[in-house]
Amino acid sequence: MNQNTKSQPNNTLIKRPPIVVIMGHVDHGKTSILDYIRKSRVADKEAGGITQRIGAYEIEEKTKEGEIRKITFLDTPGHEAFTKMRGRGARIADIAVLVVASDEGFKPQTKEALQIIKTEKIPFIVTANKIDKPNSNIEVIKRECGDNNIYIEEWGGETPFIPLSAKTGEGIRELLETILLISDLHDFKANSNENAEGAIIESHLDKRRGVSASLIIQNGT
Repeated sequence: MNQNTKSQPNNTLIKRPPIVVIMGHVDHGKTSILDYIRKSRVADKEAGGITQRIGAYEIEEKTKEGEIRKITFLDTPGHEAFTKMRGRGARIADIAVLVVASDEGFKPQTKEALQIIKTEKIPFIVTANKIDKPNSNIEVIKRECGDNNIYIEEWGGETPFIPLSAKTGEGIRELLETILLISDLHDFKANSNENAEGAIIESHLDKRRGVSASLIIQNGT
């Protein structure tokens, strides 16, 4: 949360959508999870199937009570060459989702992403993706969580653990519900009466339009 929002009078603050960063090892399905959520094909457009930028996407989720809630997602690159970009994504985010392929387990960038999450001290969810695969082994992923000092709720800890499939959609609804639950617990708010403050996600130079940038507004309007 933007530090400036914490000092504002309560009557000026309004609830804002949580900013969620998706992190993990390359090819473990981070962008594919977002694909399923957004019903688009971003992964098919990336060079070599590897996300080489930070993308930001806002989605709407209908709760069991019928309320429409918004969530802002950040998709970060998993390849080892993009460590600084992953760290930047985590610094912007309120919540992290650590994606682990259930047929491969923890890999170098999984552990690196976990370290970034812990350094930034943001709440996170572990997802065991690709449970549709025959060689998926969720129990192995749970044990690896313990080996890496992640204490999942099932074993008395505080970290949610959600098996899912970006291919079939199984577990996706539970993931979104858990994100909204964490958001409610932390009560992320912003002051819409202030001047806008936020973070630049990416920028580029357009020959016709000049410098263009994508931003996430964290406080103000």
